Amino acid sequence: MPKPVLMRQMPQIAHVDVNCFYASAERAFDPSLEGRPLIVLSNNDGCAVTRSPEAKALGIRTGDPWFKLAPRAEEWGLVARSSNYELYGDISARVMELLGRHSAWLEVYSIDEAFLGVKGRPEELLALGRTMKAEVRRNVGVPVCVGIAPTKTLAKLCNKWAKNNASFGGVCHWEAVPAPVKESLLARLPVDEVWGIAGRLTRRLNVLGIFTVLDLVRADPVVIRDKFSVVVMRTVLELRGIPCIPMEEARLGRDQLIFSRSFSTPVTTVDGMRQVLSIYGQQASARLAKHGLQAKVLTAFAATSPFRQHEQAYPSVCLSLPMPTADPLLLTKATHALLPHIRNGLKYAKAGLMLTDLRPTGNQSPLEPFENRHEERGIGPLLEDVSRRFGRGSIGLGHGGIKGGVDWSMKRGMQSPRYTTHWDELPLVKAA
Repeated sequence: MPKPVLMRQMPQIAHVDVNCFYASAERAFDPSLEGRPLIVLSNNDGCAVTRSPEAKALGIRTGDPWFKLAPRAEEWGLVARSSNYELYGDISARVMELLGRHSAWLEVYSIDEAFLGVKGRPEELLALGRTMKAEVRRNVGVPVCVGIAPTKTLAKLCNKWAKNNASFGGVCHWEAVPAPVKESLLARLPVDEVWGIAGRLTRRLNVLGIFTVLDLVRADPVVIRDKFSVVVMRTVLELRGIPCIPMEEARLGRDQLIFSRSFSTPVTTVDGMRQVLSIYGQQASARLAKHGLQAKVLTAFAATSPFRQHEQAYPSVCLSLPMPTADPLLLTKATHALLPHIRNGLKYAKAGLMLTDLRPTGNQSPLEPFENRHEERGIGPLLEDVSRRFGRGSIGLGHGGIKGGVDWSMKRGMQSPRYTTHWDELPLVKAA
């Protein structure tokens, strides 16, 4: 007798995304914001970067400047919050830790979304999606939607459906959606709703008569490859349920590390810029040490406002460091190579540094004559530990530790408390 065929459960991918992440993080600790139009502003309280559904209903768009919205805020009942990156980062870490309990295969894709490898029958995966949604809401306080499908591209598409179609209840599994419903949904979605399809590529697809996601699904993958690229062909195959984009393990570092901020008040002196660069150098050192990385190349830059027609300057320097390093002394000294290019009196609106050629710490030991005597003393991690315990600005090296006179730092005049990371800003709960 032939042996019975065993049905093997194929792995699926779950895409979990926090709804309106910054706004949801604000509401998690301030229930009075529920149901009210809420926006979170960019650096220096410049423009809206996150909008609650109520704010979207008012016609507020991403990128709308706050100075234009402020005069009508009271009329609309609009609430604005400055970016609270400490809070958002901690909320994100809590969400990802909770999701990781449901799969050993977790890829953190951004601050508010992740892919998980899952297995099971359609009804089991739907139940898993509802469980993750409920647990994140209950334990972290933010709402999420879940899309489950055989490929990453379809999982993100299912998440979009779950978020915008109440009938899914926040969880959509591709294989649980009837074929006629799938076709109807795909036919209603414009092609630029697909992950990785936007801008100029959308216009080029439109020229070929591809306007909806369904049009793209029905396109010939070979023709798409020849007219566009292998990447777009993979998107077509992914939409057909053929996995082409693998899950990636979480990476400790990035290909580059950038520290760049616009100033609330222009920096007009070399001494002021020296302090800026010193602080950035030490912050970069702490970030590298946190991820177990060292950098070999450093680029420092500054810029005046593009709106000052007669006073424009964009100085920059690129240095190859003597050795891969995360030492705050070496990095800070390297940033100061930009200072000879800074002109007193010019109003610099922005400065930053970029570290590239990142390598794992200790990947290759230098010969003894070239060893950095500061590297093994752990100065960078020590500075970060003190700053984490006593707050930013509590310690620093050289000009980066000068107290007072720092009026260029980022303006966040409507920032909520950092509820989860600072003892003196913990929320108070009163029981009647």
